[in-house]
Amino acid sequence: MKILVVGNGGREHAIAWKLAQAENIQKIYVAPGNGGTATDKRLENINITDIQELAKFAADEQIAFTVVGPEAPLASGIVDEFRSKNLLIFGPTKKAAQLESSKAFAKIFMQRHNIPTAYYAIFNNNQDAKDYILEKGAPIVIKDDGLAAGKGVVVAMTITEALDAVDLMLGNDSNKNNSKQIVIEEYLSGEEASFIVMADGKNILPLATSQDHKRLKDGDLGSNTGGMGAYSPAPVVTPKVHARIMREIIEPAVKGMEKDGIPYTGFLYAGVMIDENGNPKTLEFNCRMGDPETQTIMARMKSNLVDVFKMSFEQKLNLVNIEWDRRCALGIVLASHNYPNTPRIGDKINGVNYTSENSEAPVVFHAGTKYNAENKELTTSGGRILCVVALGDGVKQAKKNAYDAVNNISFDGMQFRTDIGYRAIK
Repeated sequence: MKILVVGNGGREHAIAWKLAQAENIQKIYVAPGNGGTATDKRLENINITDIQELAKFAADEQIAFTVVGPEAPLASGIVDEFRSKNLLIFGPTKKAAQLESSKAFAKIFMQRHNIPTAYYAIFNNNQDAKDYILEKGAPIVIKDDGLAAGKGVVVAMTITEALDAVDLMLGNDSNKNNSKQIVIEEYLSGEEASFIVMADGKNILPLATSQDHKRLKDGDLGSNTGGMGAYSPAPVVTPKVHARIMREIIEPAVKGMEKDGIPYTGFLYAGVMIDENGNPKTLEFNCRMGDPETQTIMARMKSNLVDVFKMSFEQKLNLVNIEWDRRCALGIVLASHNYPNTPRIGDKINGVNYTSENSEAPVVFHAGTKYNAENKELTTSGGRILCVVALGDGVKQAKKNAYDAVNNISFDGMQFRTDIGYRAIK
C-alpha cells in the first residue's frame, strides 16, 4: 500500500511517522516534506506542491489514499480536485474549509447554529473598526479574516495595541470598499484547549485532547506564534467538559455543515476557551490538525492510523475506538533566530538523532529543516524548526524527558520556551 501525505511541517512528519508504523506499507510519500522526512528510510519526499500535479501523481502511483496536513491546499480545493478524479483523500472540500479560511464565515456560521462563541463584529473599513474598538475598550481581539499560518490574531491588552492591529491588517486607508476584512471579538478569559476530531460526513471520532502554547516566551508573553509547544492530554478537559464540547460545539458544527449543504469530512479542530466554571466557548475552527498538538497526539496513539482512515472513507468512524497510551506526551518547539518576525535560515543543526523508530525514546519531529544528502548536513529553513516530543508518567516526567532531549540539540539562534506544560503542572 502507498500513501501520500501533503505538507512540509512537523504535523505532516508526525502523521507520516505514525502511518509508517502500520504493516503492509510499501511507501509513504510526503509532498514536499522536510529534512526529517528525507532522513527516514520509511518515507520519501516528492517535490510537488501543485494540486493538479499531486492528483496526477496519486493516480499514476496508485496511491491508496491521501492525507492533507496544512490549511492552504484545503482552502485551494485539493479535496475537490482529487475527488473529481475518484481519488481517496482525507480532508474538507474548499467550501467546508471556509470554517478556517474565513473567520467571518466561521463566526456567522456559529451564530446561525447557536454554537457558543465570543460576540463579534466584521469590518472592512479602518475608521469604523477603530470607532468600534474605542466604544468597546480593551482587552479585545483582532483577527485577520483570511489564512495567516496561525499568526493572524492580535490579543490586544490596550487600546493602542488594538488600533495598531487594525492598521496592520486593514492599512491606514478608510476606503469603505476595502476587499479585506477583519473580525473584532470579545476577549475571553479562561484556559484554552485544542479539541480535535475526525469526521466522515456523518460520524464524529474525537481524538486525544491537547493544549498548546501560542506565545513566544515563558509565562505566555511575547508575540503570537504558530505554537511553541504542546501536551496531551489536557487536564482542563474533564469528562464533563469533554461531553459539553461534543454536545454544544462539535456536533452542532458537523450537523450544521450538513444542514447547510456542505457535508464535513476530515479533521476538525476547535480552539476552545474554558472558563473557571467549565463553560466552553469556541475561539476558532481549523480544518486540519493543530501543530504542535498533532505531534503529541500521534506520540500517544497506539491504534493503527491506516485502519482509522480506511474506516473514515467507508463512513464507519462510529465503529472505531482508538487506543491511547495512558502516559502524557509533551512537545517542545525549537524555533529559529528572530522567529516569528523574520526567521533566519541556513543555520546548521547539531545533535538530532535521525532514527525515530523507538517508540519509547523521545522523538524529534522536523518542520523548518533541510537535509543535504551530499554532506549529510541538516540546516534550518523556516521559523519553527523542530518539535521534541517525549512520553512520561504525568506532565512533569514527560516535561523532564523532553527537555533532557532538547539539551542535546543546538543551532545558532535557537529559541524555545522553558515552561511548556506549566498550566497542567500547576
